[in-house]
Amino acid sequence: MDSYVKRRSPMCGLKIAIIVLLLIATGCFIYYKLFYTKPFIFLTNKQTQNIKPVIKEIKTSEQKPITKEPVQPSFVADYNLPPIQNGMAPVIYTIPTKQNIVFLGIDDGAFKNQSVIDILKKNNIKASLFLSKAFISGNPDFFKQITAQGSFIEDHTIGHDTNMIKNQSYGQQKADICGMADYEEVHFGRRPTLFRPPGGAYSDIMRQAAADCGMKAVVTWIAKANGGAMQYQIGNKLRPGDVVLMHFRPEFAKDMQAFVDAEKTAGLHTELIEDAL
Repeated sequence: MDSYVKRRSPMCGLKIAIIVLLLIATGCFIYYKLFYTKPFIFLTNKQTQNIKPVIKEIKTSEQKPITKEPVQPSFVADYNLPPIQNGMAPVIYTIPTKQNIVFLGIDDGAFKNQSVIDILKKNNIKASLFLSKAFISGNPDFFKQITAQGSFIEDHTIGHDTNMIKNQSYGQQKADICGMADYEEVHFGRRPTLFRPPGGAYSDIMRQAAADCGMKAVVTWIAKANGGAMQYQIGNKLRPGDVVLMHFRPEFAKDMQAFVDAEKTAGLHTELIEDAL
């Protein structure tokens, strides 16, 4: 019995060694497959059909062209405003320029609605706001939202007398213009430098009063957006350098659309009067 055990022991040890080596080899193979090769995932036909549309959608989106808004050329003033002569401020209704630009002035301030702010922002319009205390005193802060978008506050008198050249003396006109400039400086933090007469009529006395109140120019207009349509004093379309009149009225949206359509048709875009002078 002892001799039998001695004869079988070497074979048992060999078998055990072989089994251990096989186990080690199997472990190494599994380790290699798990960590050093990409897993192979078996998909059913239904699963692969679900994947194909996703891949197609990605390719389509990658190939879709990106549209960009046209970039307007930077504006550089090419006009020199005439100086005050004989104590009178110059009058402008158009600003000579070689650039494809127009200018917009919006008057009074009677209509105060969020839609006004939204429309100006949507169309990227910056304008000169010729405001009168007669219309804005109840809510002057409304217009701060518009100036925050880049527009400027300008002078349109305190009382908005459309016949002030006949009804008022030099002293009265000066008080009306200077008083509004003082009011706007207090409420908006900037003293206006441009004056627009209510109704558009002006005289040498008014030009002197405006100059004495610190106004660089009396600004009228050569075209206006009114009643949802454009009205022209010369020709039938906007021209480079034209100053356009609008009002803060309930038909603001229609007037603005008429103006935007007209400037696009003429190949023009809006710049600030203040930047041109």
